[in-house]
Amino acid sequence: MFKNEKLIRLALEEDIGPGDVTTEALIEPDRVARAVIVAKESLVLAGLQVARGVFATLDPAMSFETSFQDGDRAGSGDEILTAYGKLQALLTGERTALNFVQRLSGIATLTRQYVDRVAGSNVRLTDTRKTIPGWCRLEKYAVKIGGAYNHRFGLYDGILIKDNHIVACGGISEAVAGVRNNRPHLLRIEVEVSDINQVKEALENGVDIIMLDNMGLNDIHEAVRLVDGRALVEVSGGVTLDTLPEIANTGVDIISIGALTHSARAVDISMRVVV
Repeated sequence: MFKNEKLIRLALEEDIGPGDVTTEALIEPDRVARAVIVAKESLVLAGLQVARGVFATLDPAMSFETSFQDGDRAGSGDEILTAYGKLQALLTGERTALNFVQRLSGIATLTRQYVDRVAGSNVRLTDTRKTIPGWCRLEKYAVKIGGAYNHRFGLYDGILIKDNHIVACGGISEAVAGVRNNRPHLLRIEVEVSDINQVKEALENGVDIIMLDNMGLNDIHEAVRLVDGRALVEVSGGVTLDTLPEIANTGVDIISIGALTHSARAVDISMRVVV
C-alpha cells in the first residue's frame, strides 16, 4: 500500500464512476504510451508521489522518470514527471493526478513566499486547521515542503482554548482550570486572547502559549513586553505577505497563517501524451 491510497482511490472513484466512456471508446486496453507533466509557471513542487500513486492505481506496471523531488523549484517549461504505461490509465488518471500536484504545489509555492519574507528571523511560521476535509495531512505536508511548520493536526493533538470555550466556561481562569484537571500531562496549554486584559489573565494562569487573535501591531508589541518570555507568543488572524515582516519584528515566537492552505492558488501545470 502506498501513501494516501484511500484518498487517491476516492478521487478516482469520484471522477471515473462506472467508467471513462471517452477513453474506453477510443483507446485499445493494451496500448502503451508516454506522458509528460510540464510546469507552465515558476513553482515549488509538492505531490509528485501522489501523482505517481494515481497512475499506479490504474496501471500497477506504470514506470516513472523525473529529475525533480518535492521541495524543488521548477520553471515554466520544465518536465517535472514522465510516466510510461497503458495509455488508458494515463488519460483516465490525468485530471486527478494534475489536481493533486496543482493544489499541493500551490500550497508549497505560497508557503515559500511567506517563509522568504521572514528569512533570517527566529519566528516560526505555521499553518492552521483551515484545510479541505480529507486533505489535512496532504496539505500540511505541502506546508512543510514550502518551509513552514505544522500547527496541530486536529482536536486530538493539542490543547487550544478558543473564544467560544472561554465564553462557555465563564472566563479564561475557569477554562484553564478545567483543562488542567482533565488534560493528558504531556500536552501544553494554549489560550486564544483578543485584548491586553486577556493577555494578563492568561499569564496569571500560567499558560504555556498565548495566541494573539486579530490584534493590532501596537497591542502585539505590548503583549510581547508583558509576557517577557514567560510563555510563547503566537499571532494569528489577518496575516498577509505585506504585514508579515512587521509582525515578525515585534518579537513574537509563532505566526500562524490560515492563508497557506485556504487561499493558495493552484499552480499551472499540464500533461502531454507522446504516442
